[in-house]
Amino acid sequence: MLQTNFYTIIQGRVIQQQNNTTTKPLKQNKMSLDVYLTRKKWTSYDAGETFTEETEEVYDANITHNLGEMADKAGIYEALWRPHRLKEGYNIPEEDNDAEYKFEEANTTKAIDIIPYLEKGLADLKARPEYFETFNSPNGWGMYVNFVPFVEKYLNACKQYPDATVEVWR
Repeated sequence: MLQTNFYTIIQGRVIQQQNNTTTKPLKQNKMSLDVYLTRKKWTSYDAGETFTEETEEVYDANITHNLGEMADKAGIYEALWRPHRLKEGYNIPEEDNDAEYKFEEANTTKAIDIIPYLEKGLADLKARPEYFETFNSPNGWGMYVNFVPFVEKYLNACKQYPDATVEVWR
């Protein structure tokens, strides 16, 4: 069976389309974490007689993987990098990537699910800046001074769109 993939660019990002179904953007930068909040919207072009369901991206941000250890020490690594691990029933061994991927695809995370973790982690980050600055990346790519605003903005977006779906690209 031959399967053809078609690619298109939307707002500067490559989007993969397979069998007329749009999937996630293709990750072009393997050195960072991309986070997205999306939601369904319905558009009518005929005065409400019919509607087209679309996925609307309401927030996106990007941060270096060099901040993973800092996030872990603040208790927000899973909320940022692997939010599906916070879901009830997650107990997949670390090395079973296929099972983890299947679990992640089957268990949608909503923004409201990660808000408590982000709130607690952000409070810790702000309360102990000297401690967290010890995890700054020596090459300058992954600094406390950039991480705190990233978490603040993401948390605010989650609060603004609590029913949005969380998508991450690692």
